[in-house]
Amino acid sequence: GLFISNFAGSDAFAAVNLMMPIAMLVSCVGFMAGAGGSALVSKTLGEHREEEARRQFSLIVYLSVGFAVVMGILVFILIPQIARLMGAEGIIFDNCIVYGRILVAALPAFMLQILFQNFLVVAERPKMGMVIAISSGVTNIVLDALFVAALQWGVAGAAAATVIGQMIGGLVPLCYFLTGRNRLLRFVRAPFKADTVKRTASNGLSSFISNASASLIGIVFNLRLMALIGSDGVVAYGVVMYVNYIVTGVFMGYSTGIAPVFSYNLGAKNSEEIRGLFRKSLILIGASAIALTALMMIFARQLASIFVSYNEGLMTLTTEAIRLYSWSFLICGFNLFAAAFFAALNNGLVSSILSVTRTLVFQMAAVFLIPLLLGARGIWISVSVAEILAVLVAVGFIL
Repeated sequence: GLFISNFAGSDAFAAVNLMMPIAMLVSCVGFMAGAGGSALVSKTLGEHREEEARRQFSLIVYLSVGFAVVMGILVFILIPQIARLMGAEGIIFDNCIVYGRILVAALPAFMLQILFQNFLVVAERPKMGMVIAISSGVTNIVLDALFVAALQWGVAGAAAATVIGQMIGGLVPLCYFLTGRNRLLRFVRAPFKADTVKRTASNGLSSFISNASASLIGIVFNLRLMALIGSDGVVAYGVVMYVNYIVTGVFMGYSTGIAPVFSYNLGAKNSEEIRGLFRKSLILIGASAIALTALMMIFARQLASIFVSYNEGLMTLTTEAIRLYSWSFLICGFNLFAAAFFAALNNGLVSSILSVTRTLVFQMAAVFLIPLLLGARGIWISVSVAEILAVLVAVGFIL
């Protein structure tokens, strides 16, 4: 975002913001397969059925990559029509086509990256997963600086940097799982089993809903902001979302990392271990939530200045937006963990209910209703209201 807005211009930045949700929407199947599949495979390992776990792992990866290839081709063809539906015109439309097509051409690599971040934990290689994830992200950043800032390749350079980072994240762990006969998880012959697909989809449905609904929520937010504040509100919301991605990334990272441990102990019938991990997780998430919320409020103006320092009025609006929105960080970690916890226990139904009520019910309702009571500032507070309602539902299911 920084390199594109500062070196490629606002039209390029707009194109990226229009196309990125499309790629993320298609990749939601990968989040579902990764979260749901890792819970299933971990439970099978906990039952000491290693060979069955390898067949499940292999089938999930094969089907996910096949889906990515088919959807990648379809979306590649339809990118112009999608850009028009999003309202792109002129140079923004041209940038959408370039950026979108490069991005979806690498969809299989991105799908593998999402899957393997979950399965490396199951394979007892979490440190490898962390190193690969960091390497992928750093590669993306460095190449953005080279392609966008130094070489002035615009959105094509930004897309290329993203794709190369995704290839590191997807292909390096692929090589790991392809080599070595003594791996806990490795690729084997995997005949199609409807039960594996059904249980993976059921366990991972909440992850799919959470990621898919994020795009829809973003669209609704932008529409409401245009009506209440105007284009400055949309710019401020973009900055708030960058902050939100960092904070929720901490909670989702922990929830993804601890989920296979819950699943394994479920399979091994270690209920006391599950309860102990659950209590420790709540303490850790609570402490992290307080620290992250405080940091975002203290440094709100500095965060805003990175993006909109050229306009004092926009700086003031964005700073206030970050501080009001940050109250939601006190609660959101518990909601993200609760959905992942029930998915890890192979209870996809409850996990999906938590995700649906949090995003498609409470957040949708709050973004429309709270501003009616509190005015334009209410839109930034609406997410906190939705998170509080969602955590009450989560507590009910946990009890």
